[in-house]
Amino acid sequence: MLFRGPCKQLDGDYVAFLGTTETYGRFVEEPFPQLVESQLHVPCVNFGVVNAGVDLYLNDPAVMDLVIQAKAKVVQVMGAQSMSNRYYSVHPRRNDRFLKASEQLEELFPEVDFTEFHFVRHMLGRLAEVSQDRFAQVVDELRLAWVARMKNMLTQIRGQVILLWFSDHPIPEDDTPDMRQDPLFVTRDMVDTLRPRVSQVVELISSEAARMEGTAGMVFSDFESCVAVELQGPRAHAEAARDLVDVLRPMVGGTPVLD
Repeated sequence: MLFRGPCKQLDGDYVAFLGTTETYGRFVEEPFPQLVESQLHVPCVNFGVVNAGVDLYLNDPAVMDLVIQAKAKVVQVMGAQSMSNRYYSVHPRRNDRFLKASEQLEELFPEVDFTEFHFVRHMLGRLAEVSQDRFAQVVDELRLAWVARMKNMLTQIRGQVILLWFSDHPIPEDDTPDMRQDPLFVTRDMVDTLRPRVSQVVELISSEAARMEGTAGMVFSDFESCVAVELQGPRAHAEAARDLVDVLRPMVGGTPVLD
């Protein structure tokens, strides 16, 4: 796996950040892990990967070893769709890529030709259109798999772990699937199940001011504009960094930044 630079020296204390597109900071020059480092004055290692799911980390022992050695860990809540499960498999590194439907899924949706799908979200959207009842069975499986994999990962990395919800909306209370929201299919009950395995759950919701800025300050091509508009911008990352510094400083120390 290749991660966002710059390279870090890992022979002392550092904070490891795991997560998906927001942690990586797609289209953002200074994502929140970098901003945390500049305020905390402790090395922060960005292990975020665009469209990552939990499996990406569980299947990479070298990365897991580096995360385990970190003084503190920040784990972004990732979507439940980006993992292989008993209904379908995803690419081991590009977790948004759909590889193959299982026999169970083909039997559940016999009218669907799964060879036409390349991306998980496209495939799931089609299943929802065909049958909400059968789609609900798939979502139930994804949620069960997500909780089990997250428990596994959090048990392995242990130590001081912050579970981070970073989005433009609160953690959903309702378990009704909404394909428009990210992280996909994750509910408050699922997050609460993980609380005994982490030091703290931090729910960061971007402000209205940050949402109103849209793509201001982001770096992207015209071709990527439709993707950029769906992601968190620089102001939201600055807000996230500010709140995370307050939580991380008691865990790792660091030099306070004077106003």
